[in-house]
Amino acid sequence: MRLDLTILIPHLGFLAEGALLTAEVCALALIGSVILGMLVAIARTSSNTWINRLAFAYVDLFRNIPFIVQLFFFYYGLPEIGIYIDAFTTGVVALSIAGGAYASDAIRAGILAIDNGILEAAEVSGLSKRVTFSRIVLPIALRTSIRPLGSVLINMILTSSILSTITLNELTGQAKIVASDTFRPFEVYVVLLVVYAALTYLVSIGITLLHRRLNRDLEVQVS
Repeated sequence: MRLDLTILIPHLGFLAEGALLTAEVCALALIGSVILGMLVAIARTSSNTWINRLAFAYVDLFRNIPFIVQLFFFYYGLPEIGIYIDAFTTGVVALSIAGGAYASDAIRAGILAIDNGILEAAEVSGLSKRVTFSRIVLPIALRTSIRPLGSVLINMILTSSILSTITLNELTGQAKIVASDTFRPFEVYVVLLVVYAALTYLVSIGITLLHRRLNRDLEVQVS
C-alpha cells in the first residue's frame, strides 16, 4: 500500500478542531490540577494528623486507579445516582483530579526543598506563618516545581486521548472519525503519531524555557 497523505488535506480543519478541543481540555485541567495539587500539598505538610492522612489517601487512591476507570465512573457511574455531567466537563474534572495527585507530589517536594534560612529570615522580619507561606513558601515552591508540573501537563496531553471513549471528539476522537470516513487508518494514525509527538516536544521545550526564566536568580546565586 502506498502512503498518500494528500487524502487528509480536506480533513485538516476537522482534525484541527479536535486539536483545539484537546488544548482547551488540557489547559483547564492543568489549572484544576495545580489548584488541587497546591491544596493537597499544603494538607500533606500539615501538622494535623487527620488532614495529612486524608491528603495521602487521596494521592494513593487516584494514583493507583487506572484513569479510564475513573473516567467511566464519572461519566457512566454518576448518572446512576442522579448526577449528570457532560463529556467536556467530565474530561476536565477527571483529568484535574487525576493530575492533582501527581501535581501535589511536585509542589510538596518544592515546599520541603525550601531553605530553612528563608523561613528563619521571614520569622525574624515579623511575618506571620500564613503570610510567610502564601507570599514566600508557595511562590518559591511553584517556581521550583515547574519542570515536574510540566511532566504532569505532558502526561495529561497523552492521557486526554482516552476522552474519546466518552464521546468527546478531541484530537483522537476526530482522527477516528476521519479514519472511518476515508478508510485510510494508516495515514490518519501516522499523522496522529506525529502531532502528539510534536505537541509534547514543544511543551517540553516551553517548560524548560519557562523554568530557566523563572529561576534565573537562583541559578545566578548557585554559580
